[in-house]
Amino acid sequence: MAGKKEGEIRYLNPPTVEVTRDKYCRFLKYGIKFIDYKDPDYLLAFINEQGKLLPRRLTGTSLKYQRKVAQAVKRARHIALMPYVADLMK
Repeated sequence: MAGKKEGEIRYLNPPTVEVTRDKYCRFLKYGIKFIDYKDPDYLLAFINEQGKLLPRRLTGTSLKYQRKVAQAVKRARHIALMPYVADLMK
């Protein structure tokens, strides 16, 4: 075949290689003590497309700060900075 070298293996899609990145708590790493509920753009990183809070096992947030994130999201929803339920927010 034209253009194919001997011994070259070609794939339709590149093979998926499992790369596991270390999870870390971004609040502990950067020394963030207070989570501002008045910053909905920052809190959007912790909710999924439907508006549900992402679990700790996905975000890597420690238990102490996961509780603070949940409280901040609830406060932002209460004063209408963030929606309670949304269809494809992001």
